[in-house]
Amino acid sequence: MSGKTIAEKILSEHNLSESDIKPGNIINAKLDLVMSHFGTAKVALDFNKIKPARKRKVFDPNKIVILFDHYNPAPTERWAMIHDMIRKFVKKQGITNFYDIREGICHQVLPEKGHIKPGMLIVGGDSHTTTYGAFNAASCGVGNTDLFYAYVKGELWFKIPHTIKFNITGKLPYNVMSKDIIIKIAGDYTAEVARYKSIEFAGETMEYLSIASRMTMSNFALELGAKFAFGIPDQKVIDWIKERTNESFKLIKPDPDAVYDNIYKLDISELEPQVSCPHTVDNVKPVTEVKGLKINQAFLGSCTNGRLEDLEIAAKILEGKKIHPDVRMIVTPASQEIWLKAAKSGISEVLINAGAIITNPNCGACFGAHGGVLAPGERCISSSNRNFKGRMGSNSSEIYLGSPATVAASALTGEIIDPRNF
Repeated sequence: MSGKTIAEKILSEHNLSESDIKPGNIINAKLDLVMSHFGTAKVALDFNKIKPARKRKVFDPNKIVILFDHYNPAPTERWAMIHDMIRKFVKKQGITNFYDIREGICHQVLPEKGHIKPGMLIVGGDSHTTTYGAFNAASCGVGNTDLFYAYVKGELWFKIPHTIKFNITGKLPYNVMSKDIIIKIAGDYTAEVARYKSIEFAGETMEYLSIASRMTMSNFALELGAKFAFGIPDQKVIDWIKERTNESFKLIKPDPDAVYDNIYKLDISELEPQVSCPHTVDNVKPVTEVKGLKINQAFLGSCTNGRLEDLEIAAKILEGKKIHPDVRMIVTPASQEIWLKAAKSGISEVLINAGAIITNPNCGACFGAHGGVLAPGERCISSSNRNFKGRMGSNSSEIYLGSPATVAASALTGEIIDPRNF
């Protein structure tokens, strides 16, 4: 009998069915954690339909985390009403892990607050819930129907995914980041390479990447179609989690004889900065092929790249300089913890002196509904994860995705440029 991948091991530990843990089989599995943001409003409405009323209880109020990040603070009366509905639902259900508008983006806040541990099975009402794979947890996004069921039952169906592995070797060149690696993978293997598959990112490169850089890759893996997206857990994961929780946990590693649907090899020793061009994430070109394109906006933030190391590299590039007068640079830290560290370290001061606008932690310009909307014909270089037509505003605007280094360098020059020059 062959060994198991990380996904197969975690799903096996949570299996409530009699079905074997074999790719393609469908199981019912026990959940460790359920997360939601503004989608909680739909859950609240559905709870009101449950009869009798006395059964309108969540499966476990201590295993649910709710916060606001997309429309934060509420930008309109409609969203203020939705926030109010969710606050009332939280109180009625006795949900203790509620962060309201105070903390930032869900995929940064949950790990920071110690909610994520290796071996957990987690679903969230946000597609980029794959992020927690960086911490050795099996996590994925679900739609409103499955989210409501998870709230009620604390379990959900899963189809056991096939697993693919990326063996990544080499040391990243100067001012080239993990975002460039994952964009390169999208360009080389398409946005369909991991459709309903689990990814394991392995190799020497992953070993020296920071936790923040690994989070970027697990987050963006959703854009490749991934169901789950794991790094291989190591001491860095242990240290990071132990700083945030006293609860016990064990690392889940793949068996040496685990079976993979495919194994891809990537040497990034000479990797150029990469850019996803409009209007798909796998329309990828090296930055040298798109340099010179004028930009109107530079966005540094999102659940993909709004972490401290991202703000830090931008500050190093911008220090003592001024952002191009024709460029609006919007910086959105992923959480209050990150924002506070940036303020204390002097990073925020450097960014402000350069001409950047720093917003409160939220999803912001990433999805074009709360700050940073693009006008017709405008072009943005963004550190976020999606560049679909109309994502940031006008259907005739253009979004180019790059690393925080590429975003900062481009903001300085007013055109997309190679950050290795800085």
